[in-house]
Amino acid sequence: MTDFADGEWHRLHRATPLFRGGLAVLILAGLVLGSFRDRVIDLFFGDRGFGDPDGDFGGDPLDFILRENLVLAAFGVALLVLLLAVGGFYLSWRLHTFRITDEVVEVRSGILFRTNRKGRLDRIQGINIARPFIPRLFGAAKLEISVAGNDANVQLSYLRSADADALRREILLLASGARRSAIAGDAEQWTEHPGPGVGALLEDRAREFLAPELDPSLAPPESVLRMNPGRLIGSTILTDAMIFLVIAGIGLTVAVVVTGDILLLIGFLPALLGVGGFLVSRIARSLRYSIASTPDGVRVGFGLLSTSNETLPPGRIHSVRVSQPLLWRPFGWWQIAVNRASRSSQQGAAGQQQTTILPVGNLDDVRTVLRLLLPDVATDDALPLLERGMLSPGGEDGFINSPRRARALRWFSQPRNGFALTDAGILLRTGAIWRALTIVPFPRMQSVSVRQGPVLRPMRLAAVHVHTVSGPITPALGALDRDAALALFAEVAEASIRTATADTTHRWRASAAGSRA
Repeated sequence: MTDFADGEWHRLHRATPLFRGGLAVLILAGLVLGSFRDRVIDLFFGDRGFGDPDGDFGGDPLDFILRENLVLAAFGVALLVLLLAVGGFYLSWRLHTFRITDEVVEVRSGILFRTNRKGRLDRIQGINIARPFIPRLFGAAKLEISVAGNDANVQLSYLRSADADALRREILLLASGARRSAIAGDAEQWTEHPGPGVGALLEDRAREFLAPELDPSLAPPESVLRMNPGRLIGSTILTDAMIFLVIAGIGLTVAVVVTGDILLLIGFLPALLGVGGFLVSRIARSLRYSIASTPDGVRVGFGLLSTSNETLPPGRIHSVRVSQPLLWRPFGWWQIAVNRASRSSQQGAAGQQQTTILPVGNLDDVRTVLRLLLPDVATDDALPLLERGMLSPGGEDGFINSPRRARALRWFSQPRNGFALTDAGILLRTGAIWRALTIVPFPRMQSVSVRQGPVLRPMRLAAVHVHTVSGPITPALGALDRDAALALFAEVAEASIRTATADTTHRWRASAAGSRA
C-alpha cells in the first residue's frame, strides 16, 4: 500500500519532467551535437576547412558560428537555454501536486497559469494504468482516473510503477464504499521490501517485463480470458478497409501491366506501407490481451512493450453491443463494445477506442465477457436467449420481431429485427447481414422514447430509442409494431424505476459487507 490516500498533498515521480518533455530536449540536443560533429570532422579532415570558400553564410548557422569565432558565445546561449529548460521542468514538477481524500482526487499544476482539477470518487468509471516503453524502462507508469462527464478525467503522470498499482487499489477501495478502517486493516497485510543497489533495480525491471500482465493474486490464471493471436491476425485482415485495399491493389497491378507505367505502382507504395504499418501496430498492441474479474471490477489489459490495463468497477457499463461483420461470420468471430460515462485518452487494444472491450472472440469468449460485464443480465437462465439474439435468423425464438408489413423498410433484417426483455435488461436485435445484439441493463437506463413519423404512422409501425450515456452504441430499434412498441415502453419504464431503486453496484464493497452482516 502507499501513503498517497491520506488526504495530504504529494508529488509525482521525480523523473516526470524527463518523461513529459525532457526526452524532446535530449533528442534536439543530440541532433545539434550530431551536426556539430560533422563540422568538426570537416574542419580537421575535409578539403575546405570550415566555412564556405567564398565567405558566404550559406544558410548554415554552424558555419556562421565557426567563421565568426562565436563558439564560446554559442555555448553560453545553449547553456542558458538548457538551464532555463531544467529550471522550468523542475518548477513544473514542484508545483504539480495531487491528493486523495475520502471524496475526491484533486490535482494542482501549472507555473504561470494554475489549474485545479477534481474528480469525485463516486463518479469514477474506471482507472487505467499505461506504461509507455521508455518510462517503463525506468519503472514509471501513468495513472488515468476516468470520471463521468465530458473531459473530466484526472491524470497522474508519472508514478512509480508499483505505486500506481497500489494507488489504483486504494482509490477503488475508497470508491467502493469500504470504510477507511477496513482499508487500513487490509494495508497491514501488505509489506514492501525495497531492494538495495543497482542489481536489485535491474532485477525489478526484468521481473516487471517478464511478469504476466495480470497479477495471479487478483485473478486465478484459469479465469483469465486471452485473445488467440491467429484469430487476431485473421480478424485484422478480414476488414472492409483491408478488402478494399486488396481490390485496389489488384486493379492497380492490372493497370500497370496493361499500360506499362510503373509510376502507378510507385505511387501506390506509400499507401501500402502505411496500411502495413497500421496492421502491424494493431496486432502488436493487442498482444498479451487479457480480461478477467477482480474484486474491484473487470480488468482489461494488453500490450507487449508499451502496456495498458484498466479496471472497470461494477455498475459502470451502460450498454453492451455484440456485433459480427459479414466477413467474420464463416469463422464465428464476434466483437464486444460498451458505452461508458467517460472517455479515456488512451487507445485500446488493436488501436481501437477503450470502448471496445473484446476486439475479436468466438462464442465462448462472448459468453465469458458478458458474464463479466453484466452478471445480472447474462445469467445461466438468460444466456440461451442472448445466444438466440446473436445467431437466430428470427421467428419464434423469444423475441418480438417486426411484422411482415415492415419488410418495405427492413428488406433483409425484418425477421431478425426485434426485442426481448429479461429480469435485468432489454435486448435489441438488428441486422441480417451485419448482425448485432445490444443489451441495456435497466438500472443504467436514463429514459425510453417511442416515435412515429409520417412514414411509420400509416404502416402502424413505431421506433423505440432507449437512452443511455453517449458512446459508440445507439440502443434504438425501428419498424416495430405500434402496439408492441407501446407495450415495450410501459414495461421498460416500470422495470427501470424498480431496478434503479434497488441497485447498489456503485458501492459494491459496502453492499457486499451489508449482505454478509
